Amino acid sequence: MKGRIRVQAIIVFYAIAVLLRFLAVKTSLLGSIENGYLQILLRGVGPAIGAWVAIKLFRIPLQLSLKGNYRNLLLPLLVYWVFPVVLIGAVTYIYEAKFPALLLFTVLVYGLLEEIGWRGFLQEQLKSLPKFQSIFIIAVLWFVWHLNFEITTSNMVFLGVLFFGTWGIGKVYSSTCSLLAVAGFHSLNNFFRNGLHERELILILALLVIWIGFMVWYKR
Repeated sequence: MKGRIRVQAIIVFYAIAVLLRFLAVKTSLLGSIENGYLQILLRGVGPAIGAWVAIKLFRIPLQLSLKGNYRNLLLPLLVYWVFPVVLIGAVTYIYEAKFPALLLFTVLVYGLLEEIGWRGFLQEQLKSLPKFQSIFIIAVLWFVWHLNFEITTSNMVFLGVLFFGTWGIGKVYSSTCSLLAVAGFHSLNNFFRNGLHERELILILALLVIWIGFMVWYKR
């Protein structure tokens, strides 16, 4: 039936996503892994694996695409991945004499793993709902998935950011259908591991302006 919400598939997806997140951040399972980049990726792999299992188990005809509506894979790869790595890496090199390209690409892959689940799978499963209901459900599930339940100001701000991100990144996915694009937007905050200061905020604003401008131009 058109518009049917596959509740069981969503439950399976989310159970796997939360279980793998719990094992990664609430146990010592990753303690023996010395590679910090691999640890980062394993913390975010749950939504991708959960989505893959749900799609296969329930035979959901869902096409996940890296390039989406773009003519080829190279275009979104250059705009949403290579460009921010070069820009942020160059600015970091100027101020800190280091070029963290591997870390930046790791953050992008982490964002991709999450977005396969949140946008590629869950948003598509809930698209028959009214927009606000869909945003509310995704944002709350996304927040709970992080397994940080302390009642603090920063956590409440984070919840608000996730609501805004669910709306904004959701619009990007609806417009581009590109997992590379939404992974780029997702990673904006995660690029900066030491907090957001004036320089970081300027970089985020610059990337947002360039990316949104590119999306508008491309759709003309």
